[in-house]
Amino acid sequence: MTVTDETTTYVVPAEIAAQIVLPEGHVDHEKLFAAYQWLRENMPVGKAVVEGFDDLWLVSKHADIMEVERNTELFTAGGHEEPGDHNPILSNQAGDAFTKSLTGGSLRIMDALPYLDPPEHTAVKDIAGAWFRPTNLKQWEDQIRTLATEAIEKYLKQGTNEIDFIEDFALYFPLHVIMTLFGVPEEEEPRMMKLTQEFFGVADPDLQRDDVVQSPEAMAQQFAQAFQDFCGYFEGMVADRRANPRDDLSSLIANAKMENGEFYPNTFAYGWFMAIATAGHDTTSATITGAIEALGQNPDQLAKVKANPALIPDLVNEALRWASPVKHFMRRARVDTVLSGVEIKAGDRIMPLYQSANRDVDVFEAPDSFDLERRPNKHIAFGYGPHMCIGQHLAKQELRIMFEELLPRIESIELLEGRKLTQTNFVGGIKRLPVRLELN
Repeated sequence: MTVTDETTTYVVPAEIAAQIVLPEGHVDHEKLFAAYQWLRENMPVGKAVVEGFDDLWLVSKHADIMEVERNTELFTAGGHEEPGDHNPILSNQAGDAFTKSLTGGSLRIMDALPYLDPPEHTAVKDIAGAWFRPTNLKQWEDQIRTLATEAIEKYLKQGTNEIDFIEDFALYFPLHVIMTLFGVPEEEEPRMMKLTQEFFGVADPDLQRDDVVQSPEAMAQQFAQAFQDFCGYFEGMVADRRANPRDDLSSLIANAKMENGEFYPNTFAYGWFMAIATAGHDTTSATITGAIEALGQNPDQLAKVKANPALIPDLVNEALRWASPVKHFMRRARVDTVLSGVEIKAGDRIMPLYQSANRDVDVFEAPDSFDLERRPNKHIAFGYGPHMCIGQHLAKQELRIMFEELLPRIESIELLEGRKLTQTNFVGGIKRLPVRLELN
């Protein structure tokens, strides 16, 4: 399909657009993934027109998303005219208006990597880029393994464990790892957990704050208030790490300096801390949970990886493809361009659908099957290009170590009734997963 003139547009059917754009559309995986498939097969780049939202282009194919992600000169994260004139996290029009009312007209509510474009993005990413490289992360291998075994011994027992896997187990290990490496005291972890769930759960009725009144801008309001609560905590951390630097990640970030030798403004430290304190663990717990569900649905796969632990790194990659907890980061076209034969105008908003890309039959054979021996596995669960997740190697390390410690102990996984998904179009996955685990 190609566009022949300026009056021709590709408008996605209303029910498909709503399923993908609205947070409530993400609580039904069967319908959501059917909507993704319809797009890939019928309209790989299609315009979504949903009441209350800016019109936007849904991009569903792996190759097209990689093209968008690699080309930051053409597709901006933070703004095509002035930094802050574009929101990389999809919000409705009322929410964007609310954010602008707080910031004096900007949608850049925080100085964090998802809101930045090169060269600013490059400089800020370099603050801790070396810390997140595999060669540096090796030094934390033993400590992370100790935390994994402690979590298993604390939350699980020999014999039958009838639990909500995410609520009673999976949430805690990644949080404890990242907070330990970050230098946050263990007694503060429940506070970080609560704020993270509020931050990512702005559209989920189960996760809404008591001080947020239902309104069209409620999601943006909760996002902003959770962010402000985080900043209130991080302000003290920045001051402490500058006065008393330690050998931890927060000290590295707090003491970063610009080219002129001055400290970065505190807001940049807050942006880093936010990314680490939220995405640094929430996505990992979602992936662990997605893997356990898939292994429960496919006992042959569980038996295979238990018989051959060398397959665990492959299990990690397939779990990341399967769960894809980060659903999108919005982009905006800087100039008129063409994507997959479709004319995109300067200023148009673009929604790369990472979950859809990771089920693209052009890249993955039998993409709707969980196959821990899938090779190659070119998933883009961490994004692609300059904005590719800086914490990907730490996440893979945590996942590998947890599976190395947990899987040998699991005799069987039985999935029980009560599975629920987080109501979100941004970051999230399984919210409730009742299981019966038999451990040796």
